[in-house]
Amino acid sequence: MEWLAVISITILAVISPGPDFAMVTRCSLLYGKRIGMLVAWGIALGVQVHVCYSMLGVAWLLQHSPAWFTAFKLVGAAYLVWVGWQTLHSPALPAAVDGPEGNHSPAQTSTMGPWAAVRTGFFTNALNPKTTLFVVSVFSQVVQPGAPSWVLVGYGLFISVAHGAWFTAVACVLATPAIRNRVLQKAQWLNRGIGAVLMAMGIALALAR
Repeated sequence: MEWLAVISITILAVISPGPDFAMVTRCSLLYGKRIGMLVAWGIALGVQVHVCYSMLGVAWLLQHSPAWFTAFKLVGAAYLVWVGWQTLHSPALPAAVDGPEGNHSPAQTSTMGPWAAVRTGFFTNALNPKTTLFVVSVFSQVVQPGAPSWVLVGYGLFISVAHGAWFTAVACVLATPAIRNRVLQKAQWLNRGIGAVLMAMGIALALAR
């Protein structure tokens, strides 16, 4: 029953729209499937930050120290606003037909490399207080006290893999040439829309109580 609870809660949390979804959408549409997938697994790595401090007991500090949690929340909000501002003012990319790997043709220039993609996904998730609350609630309310360490590690790996698998699927769908090229014809509006969404999420996060 505990495993079923963790699986069900994780699936619902992963598929709900949020900063991770917005970031994968942006990168998949603008830079192609490969970059979108790297962002997805950067997000999965970011989840491990929350898992690690939950297992080490640092989550207790975030739960019982409003000042620490507020500071963490503001850092995450500032990151989203910063990325949103950059997206809002980034130049539009011309449409191009993707190759079999979902990448740009040589005529298309990309400003995001593999490490930048992983880093973007990692920080988007690692600095997201909503993921903090989700992981902390799973480990403190769903998992039985005194559970073996290997069980906690298993839950943590499942949560990470679920994030990576879901957002990889999202990247593959959005990077389909027919979808990408149609969207990239209005890339400037894409930048403005996603940039505004990310900034709004950051502001809402900073104001949330």
